[in-house]
Amino acid sequence: MSYFENIRTFVRIYELGSMSAAARDQRISPAVASARISQLESHLGVRLFQRTTRSLTATEQGRIFYDGACAVLEAVETAEAGIGDVTDNPRGTLHIAAPLGVGRRLIAPDIPAFTQEYPLVDIRLRLSDRKLDLTAEGLDIAFFLGRPADSNLRIRKIADCRRVLCASPAYIARNGAPKTGFQIDRGQHNCLNLRFPGATEFQWELQTQDGPRKFDVRGRFESDDGDVLTEWALDGVGIALKPVFEIAAHLRSGALVPVVEETPPLAVQMACLYTHRRHQDPKARLFMEFMIARMSAALEEPDLP
Repeated sequence: MSYFENIRTFVRIYELGSMSAAARDQRISPAVASARISQLESHLGVRLFQRTTRSLTATEQGRIFYDGACAVLEAVETAEAGIGDVTDNPRGTLHIAAPLGVGRRLIAPDIPAFTQEYPLVDIRLRLSDRKLDLTAEGLDIAFFLGRPADSNLRIRKIADCRRVLCASPAYIARNGAPKTGFQIDRGQHNCLNLRFPGATEFQWELQTQDGPRKFDVRGRFESDDGDVLTEWALDGVGIALKPVFEIAAHLRSGALVPVVEETPPLAVQMACLYTHRRHQDPKARLFMEFMIARMSAALEEPDLP
């Protein structure tokens, strides 16, 4: 095993606080991750982690070594980026994250075209509707819908995405079509909620005559996968809040119908997050420019009935 790979594994274990999580991130077995740390500790002559059956904690020597290890990895990445600039043929691996609907519809279909143009770049795409931490999860670029938490990350806006509240004709036939958020707020309708671990409440922000207002919504169905909410809406069990680009085909066919049109949802921002250092990396910069051009075209308002 190379010394460099041992250092890379050490950094991911330190950042994730777990041998098994770092092993999954590195696509190796926990046994290999443990062997790399043992080799590194033997080479350095110190213990880097205190390990028990229930916990793993960095030692003082481990905390000191982490700073130097990060500098080593950054220096290698900078050197690789420099080669890419000179040869105009970037190389290396990019770790990309996106919400499920965005990734499936707007990013994954164009990745083969990107790698055909830049064959020395490998892509690791992670799709999830939960909020991700770029640093803790080893990500280079994260696409998102909504408002990011305050951070020192850079934001590149792509577009404002119109959203609609929608339901199936069968649901409307049984329950009626609510015209305003005030009807939803009274608990008269089953709202299909997108939730992820840690969420404590759910609100929909709608545009009223008096300006934007948040409405508390309740429902019997929740999921952390936005596509599941679409399927439930199609099955006629409730009302879903969806970006238009995700359900345009269903709106055109009439399988889903806009509701609450007198107080529509506010548009949501589509953007990507990245660190300042990643923007200097040619493969990250090229990937963003490549995807943003295609996503901007795809997010143009579709023709709807």
